[in-house]
Amino acid sequence: MIVEHVTGATLLVATRKGLFTWRRESATWRLTSSTPDFPGEPVSMVLHDARDGTDYAALNLGHFGVKLWRRARDASAWVELAPPAFARQTQQSDAPATDPHAPSVELLWSLEAAGADAPGVLWAGTIPGGLFRSSDHGQHWDLVQSLWERPERAEWMGGGYDHAGIHSICIDPHDSRQVTIAVSTGGVWRTRDDGRTWALAASGMEADYMPPERRFDPNAQDVHRLVQCRDAPNALWAQHHNGIFRTLDYGASWRRIQASPSSFGFAVAVDPHDPDVAWFVPAQRDACRIPVDARLVVIRTRDGGESFTTLSNGLPELPSYDLIYRHGLDIDATGRTLAMGSTTGALWISDNAGDQWECLSAHLPPIYAVRLV
Repeated sequence: MIVEHVTGATLLVATRKGLFTWRRESATWRLTSSTPDFPGEPVSMVLHDARDGTDYAALNLGHFGVKLWRRARDASAWVELAPPAFARQTQQSDAPATDPHAPSVELLWSLEAAGADAPGVLWAGTIPGGLFRSSDHGQHWDLVQSLWERPERAEWMGGGYDHAGIHSICIDPHDSRQVTIAVSTGGVWRTRDDGRTWALAASGMEADYMPPERRFDPNAQDVHRLVQCRDAPNALWAQHHNGIFRTLDYGASWRRIQASPSSFGFAVAVDPHDPDVAWFVPAQRDACRIPVDARLVVIRTRDGGESFTTLSNGLPELPSYDLIYRHGLDIDATGRTLAMGSTTGALWISDNAGDQWECLSAHLPPIYAVRLV
């Protein structure tokens, strides 16, 4: 297979101890600096806005809270922005200036840029389950009240965290008014009007952990990750707590798919051109959350989930206990290059759709997110 390399491609790697950057010149990926941006600080999410070349980095500093930084194209310095935050002003005139019971952002879990038809618009998802929108490149953020005030939100619950969170935001590449999000745990939601109204879009998903009468409840689904095909935006893939699901009608109906060695996992990537092609990283489910049989593999389908191929060439030998987080797998715009980072600080790249993997580093801090630019 002849692979045409994209010279000048960039890989952003968000870790527990900083943001690392790799760049490819010809066929070689090189770390730009041994010292990362934000050294020693947990970078929970990173975004490159292809519309203007701006980079965004979200930090989770624990006691010091959530931070957000922005770097302009070709600039070396980062500028701090006010991160998304819940309004703490009370509505009663005789009440204190701030509401001690108002929620606070614990984690900035997702960052996405709208399309060219919505310049300056960014979306952010948080724990607890807030969705925020900015119309000025992240300078100001507004809570999407129409989703926050949905009565179904009262039943959302944490899937591994104390509170529910929004980790996946899929913006239709042809119409930025259409946005689909995934909540852990709270199902899949879709807006067709830029966030003014919302509807559940998880019909057909199954929650085996719920009582039988609520197994198919769209609001009870624990979606681990949601991705959308760029050229066929009606096609979405979901890695769910109870398996792999696929929709071809923009979430109106989902089909459950079984895979080997496991249908459980966190990460998923879809080919930007072919909605039938997708990649997953299987794991042993529930409390274990380790690779099946201590063997790290990637599985790929080319026929919409009818069959899967196990890909392990270049991945570590047995035993391997690398776990791939939700945002630890990414694919570039060509559909050929994949990047993958693990909780044990290993980073791999594949330039032939996963047939062969190259380890760029085995000694990074735990990796939260990878982004191919």
